[in-house]
Amino acid sequence: MSSVGSASAASYTLFESGQVRPLALSQNGQRLYAVNTPDNRLEVFHVTPSGLLHIGSVTVGLEPVAVAARNDDEVWVVNHLSDSVSVVDVSAPFAPRVVRTLLVGDEPRDIVFGGPSRSRAFITTAHRGQNAPFDPQLTTPGIGRADVWVFDAANPGSSSLGGAPLNIIRLFADTPRALAVSPDGRRVYAAGFHTGNRTTSIHRNLVLANGGMPLPHTNASGEPQPPTALIVKYDGNHWVDESGKPWDAAVKLSLPDKDVFVIDAMANPPAQLAGTAGYYTGVGTVLFNMIVNPANGKVYVTNTEANNLQRFEGPGTFTGSTVRGHLHEARISVLSNGTATPRHLNKHIDYDSCCASVPNAVNDKSLSTPVGMAITSNGSKLYVAALGSSKIGVFDTAALENDTFTPSAANHIVLDDGDEPVGPTGLVLDEYRKRLYVLTRFDNSIAIVNTTTKTVTGRVPLYSPEPPSVVEGRQFLYDARFSSANGEASCASCHVFGDMDSLAWNLGNPDIMDGDMPGPIASPFPKFFTTFDGFSAMKGPMTTQSLRGMANHGPMHWRGDRTGGNAEPSAQPNDGTFDEREAFRQFQAGFVDLLGRSEPIPEDDMEAFADFALQIMYPPNPIRNLDNSLTPDQQAGRDQFFTVGGALSGTCETCHRLDPTANAEFGEPIPGFFGTGGGYVVNEQPQSLKVPHLRNLYQKVGMFGMAQVPNIFAKNNEHMGDQVRGFGFTNDGSEDTIFRFMNSRGFDNLTSFPNSPPVSPNGFDESPPGAGDPVRRQVEQFLLAFDSNLAPIVGQQVTVTNQNSAAAKARLDLLVSRADVGECDLVGKTRFALHEIGFLYVGANEFTSSYQSIGTISKSALLNLAQFFQRELTFTCAPPGTGERIAIDRDEDGTRDGDE
Repeated sequence: MSSVGSASAASYTLFESGQVRPLALSQNGQRLYAVNTPDNRLEVFHVTPSGLLHIGSVTVGLEPVAVAARNDDEVWVVNHLSDSVSVVDVSAPFAPRVVRTLLVGDEPRDIVFGGPSRSRAFITTAHRGQNAPFDPQLTTPGIGRADVWVFDAANPGSSSLGGAPLNIIRLFADTPRALAVSPDGRRVYAAGFHTGNRTTSIHRNLVLANGGMPLPHTNASGEPQPPTALIVKYDGNHWVDESGKPWDAAVKLSLPDKDVFVIDAMANPPAQLAGTAGYYTGVGTVLFNMIVNPANGKVYVTNTEANNLQRFEGPGTFTGSTVRGHLHEARISVLSNGTATPRHLNKHIDYDSCCASVPNAVNDKSLSTPVGMAITSNGSKLYVAALGSSKIGVFDTAALENDTFTPSAANHIVLDDGDEPVGPTGLVLDEYRKRLYVLTRFDNSIAIVNTTTKTVTGRVPLYSPEPPSVVEGRQFLYDARFSSANGEASCASCHVFGDMDSLAWNLGNPDIMDGDMPGPIASPFPKFFTTFDGFSAMKGPMTTQSLRGMANHGPMHWRGDRTGGNAEPSAQPNDGTFDEREAFRQFQAGFVDLLGRSEPIPEDDMEAFADFALQIMYPPNPIRNLDNSLTPDQQAGRDQFFTVGGALSGTCETCHRLDPTANAEFGEPIPGFFGTGGGYVVNEQPQSLKVPHLRNLYQKVGMFGMAQVPNIFAKNNEHMGDQVRGFGFTNDGSEDTIFRFMNSRGFDNLTSFPNSPPVSPNGFDESPPGAGDPVRRQVEQFLLAFDSNLAPIVGQQVTVTNQNSAAAKARLDLLVSRADVGECDLVGKTRFALHEIGFLYVGANEFTSSYQSIGTISKSALLNLAQFFQRELTFTCAPPGTGERIAIDRDEDGTRDGDE
C-alpha cells in the first residue's frame, strides 16, 4: 500500500466547501477515484488485495467536491469554486488528463449519469453564475433557485467554449445539492440543500400590532426586553407561533416546501415530472445526500430537521423553554410513492435531560450530520457516513423503513485515528472485497474498512497543502461527540460547512442579565422610537450568520455581542471591539448554553478553532461580471451608495464601509472592509446592532411577500404566492427584499422631524411616492454584485482543445487580462506522456514552467506547442498567492515539480 504523501503549505485559501460525492469506484472495480478538495486534484488508485495503490493524479478545478465514473475510461469531476466540470480521460490511469472543461452555473455540487444507457450527465448548480446563459431574475418573485444541467456525455459540445447542455432544468427550491439515479437510469432525483421547514419571520411592528410577543416580556431579573420579530411555522392550516397562536394575516407568502424533485431522464430533453409526481415535500430542513435502494426503488435522504420554532438558549429555568442540545435532528427520510417518511437516527435522546459530561451512553449511540451513503446490491444494508461523529452507521434497511431499529453503538463503525476524529464525508462499497472506502475530511485521507469485522484496516493519506492551523482546528466545527452531551449538536448543525442554514433562530437567554454595548458607533440613527441600550438578554430572532469572512470585520453576531470591546479600548486593527480573535473566543458560551455541553471546551481547543475559523473565505461574487466591471445599473447604484446625504446625512458607505485594502498597512493577512468596519448602529431598531457586511446578499434571495408596516413605505404588500425561502434580509430575516429595506422611512428625501431638514436630503425621492424606486433598484443591483475579498474571475477555467480553440482563446485572453491586474494567479496545466506539466503566468504574456530548464514561454508559443502535439491545455485563475504552489511547486520546497 502506498500513499500520496503530505506537506504543510505556506499559501492556501480556505473555502471549506462541502464534499458531496468524493469517491467513485470504476465499473470494473479495479480503480478508485478520489477528489482531493484542498489540492484541486483527482487522485487515482489501483484496488489491490491488500488495499489501495496510488497510480495517478491530475489537476482539475478549484474545490472539487464530486466525482462520477462515466465508464472505465472516463470520469467527470465537479469543481465547486470553479463553476466547472472536468472531463478526465483515465484510459491510461498512470497519466490521467483533463480533455474538456464544461462551464456551468454557480457552485456545482453533484453529478450522476442517467437516461438512455446512462448516457446523460446531470449536474446540480445554483440558479445564477457568470457561465449561465440566462438572467437569474434575482428580483422576481416565485422563481426557482436550483438548477440541474444535463449534458449528452458522449457529445457535450466539443466545439463550444464550455459545452452545450441538452437542458437546464429549473427546480422550485433554493440552492441544490445532491443527486441520485434509479437502478434503470430512467429517473434522476435532485435535492435542494437548504430547503427549509416552512418557518418564516414576522416583522416586529406586525407583532406589536397583533398583541405582541408571547410571554415573558422581561428576563429573569425583571429587566424589560425590546420588541422583536417572531418566528412562525405553517402547520398545514395556519401560520402559528411556538404557543400555537395563529398569525395568518401577518404572512404574505406561501412555502410549499418542495425538497426532492423527480426528473424523467429519458425525456427529450430531460425534464421534471409534471404535477405532484415531480416532487417530494417534508423531507427535511437541510438535505445532504441521497441513494436509491436497488431492490425496491425507495430513496434514502440524509438530512437534518431544525427546531427553530422553539425559543431560547440556556438552561430554560425562567421560561421552561430552550433549544439547548436540540437544534437540528439527524435523520434519514425514506421516499416512496410520493410520500416522505422521516426516521430520526437519534430517537434515544431525551432532549429534556441535559447535560452529562462526555463520554456517556447517550452520546455513544448518536450519529451527527449524516452525509454520504452506500448500500449493498441486494438493498438490505445501508452504510451512512456521520461527519459529526467520526463513524459509519450501519442500518438494516427494512428496520430503517419501518422505524423498528434501535440506536446502538454496536451498529457503528468508529473511524477515529487513535483518539482523533476524522470526519467521514463520502463512501463507496466494494462488496467483492468486503470493504468500504471512506473519504475522511479532517485528515484528508481514505480509510479502508473491513465490513465483516467493522474495523479500519488501512488509511491512505492524500497530499494536502492545508496549513496545520486549518487541519487542527477543523474538527471543532463538526465534532458533535466532543461539543455536545447528547452527541448530536455541533457548531456545524447551523453553520453548515462553515456557512449557514438559511433560517432564523430566537436564541435569547432569559436567564442572564442584559449586557453593555461597547461601541464604537459607526453612525447613530435619529431616535424615531424608544430604544434599548446595550445587549438585551432576549434579542429575538436572528438569521444564522456565516462563519465565512470574519477576519478583519470586527465583533460577531448580528448585535456584535461577541466582542472584546468591554475588555480594552478599541482601535483598528485588532484591539477591543476590533479584536476578532477575542470575539470568537466568546463563543465558548455557546458550547454550554446552546450545544448542551457540560462545560466549555479547553482553551487550547478554542484557540485552534479560532485559528481555523478566521481563515474561512467567501467565494467570489457570482453576480458581478468576470472582468469585475459593473453594469450601468450597478454603477449607478454604486454612485448612489457613495452619495453624501443619501443616508442619514452621510452616505450608505458611512456605515457600510467598502475598502478592499482596509488594514493592509498593518499587515492584516486578510484585509478589506466589505460592508462594515466593525462599528455599531443605534436607533435603527429598538436594540443596538453591529453594521453587517454585504458580501452574501445574493444568497438570501428567494423570499418575496411582506405585510405593510408603518416604518416602511407601502409597496407590493399583497400576498405573493409560493416562494422558496421563508427568511430574507436584515437581522431577523423579516424584510423580504433589499428593495423593501431601502423603502424604510429615513432613507428617503422627505422624512424629517418637526422644524428640521430631511434626515437624508439626497436620499431616495418619495415625491411623488415611488419616484425614487428606479434608483432603489439600481442600488439593489449593486448590492447583489457587491465587492468581496476575491475578484469574480477567481476559480474560472478554460480548456483549450483543437476543436474549441477560437472560442477558448478569447476566454483565455480574459483570464490573462485579470491576472495582469493582480486579481488572480493564472495557472496552466497539460499532460505530456506520463508527466503533468504546469505553467505559471508571470506577466507580459509569458509563462514559467514546472521544469526549470524550459524557462519562460510565451502564451502563443504555449498554445502552438499544445496544438502541434494535440494536447489539451487547461487554464485556471487561482486565488492570488496560490499560483506558484498549484502550477509549479506543489510541495513548496523550492524545487520545481518537474525537477524532483
